Amino acid sequence: MMSAAAVAAFVLLFAPPESGKPPAPPVPATAPTASVGLSRAQADAAAKAALKAIQKSQRTDRAAELKAGIIPAAGMKMRIWAREFGRMAGDELRPLWISMHGGGGAPAPVNDAQWENQKRLYSPPEGVYVAPRAPTNEWNLWHQGHVDALFDRLIEDLVMCERVDPDRVYLMGYSAGGDGVYQLAPRMADRFAAAAMMAGHPNEAVPDGLRNLPFSIQVGALDAAFERNTVAASWGERLAALQRADPGGYVHDVQIRPGKGHWMDGQDASAIPWMARHVRDPRPRRIVWVQDDVVEQRFYWLAVDRAQAGQRVVCEREGQEIRILEAPAGLGVTVRLDDEMADLDEDVRITFAGAELFRGRAMRSKATIERVLKERFDPKSAFTAEVEVRIPESAAAPPVTTPR
Repeated sequence: MMSAAAVAAFVLLFAPPESGKPPAPPVPATAPTASVGLSRAQADAAAKAALKAIQKSQRTDRAAELKAGIIPAAGMKMRIWAREFGRMAGDELRPLWISMHGGGGAPAPVNDAQWENQKRLYSPPEGVYVAPRAPTNEWNLWHQGHVDALFDRLIEDLVMCERVDPDRVYLMGYSAGGDGVYQLAPRMADRFAAAAMMAGHPNEAVPDGLRNLPFSIQVGALDAAFERNTVAASWGERLAALQRADPGGYVHDVQIRPGKGHWMDGQDASAIPWMARHVRDPRPRRIVWVQDDVVEQRFYWLAVDRAQAGQRVVCEREGQEIRILEAPAGLGVTVRLDDEMADLDEDVRITFAGAELFRGRAMRSKATIERVLKERFDPKSAFTAEVEVRIPESAAAPPVTTPR
């Protein structure tokens, strides 16, 4: 355990041609051209250079945010408290645990007290444990639109400055914090390795986006307020149905604690080692993306040109083929790739409902690499090529069947 002084210091952590024109310079045989693009080695080097440049230009400011304990984004500021657990050797990367407090819809002192409680509620075996203070005191304090941007900024800061592994970022929350997990986990699933919901309520959220995010539900069997107990059991049934229909996804752990009410006497902490077993895959074989009322422009290796609440995109990849199975007519979909996903020296094929939308080379490019990393500083998701396709206006997607 860090000393109080160390915690405070971190706050934490943290011959001219006939035309008369001069000759053009010779082009090296290995230089990329618009029709060829970068080689794999060049793309790898470009990604490393882009990451280094971003760190060099931003690290000082990001470290200052961590030291001050205040994360700014989306016109809001979020206070944080952090503590380190375990000892990591040398430059070894470590996990991050984001733990959201309860309260909501109450005066600031009530939510402040809940924040204080959350700071010491869990003790993960290793990594950086961060308890943020919600920027507002409203009932939906953890699933308002600014929370996504604040959490992205927090994760980037810690990845950039404190050796956090972007493939081991875990989300959890209690009570109103659990409400936030129900909402944030499906719409931000590509940022996390696993999530745990304790004693919350999903409101209008749906679990479909959890296809690649292991999800734990912890609720007291006697926690009947707002029907938290029965809703949790229902979500467990829905996740089980989704997993039966799609056996490669929807890993879940549902614990309805017998004899426990809203407070589970610490039994919910079993979610910590369960989450720790899981590591994010930023390049899953199949993506189920359902937009919430707070929309996202990118999700794993997909991006869209217009995001709308309720929009559903389902896509899968196998070898050189990417199959868009569901998407709204007229939607522009960008498929991002790298050499871990396909052989970019060969043609790739993109289809929608069996109809071919693209066949050809997906060119590695410096511009793509830099754009992707500028959007989100995530060294494990530095895609090197992208192809944009548009779903035909006349296309009819297959019928959507969502297990209930």
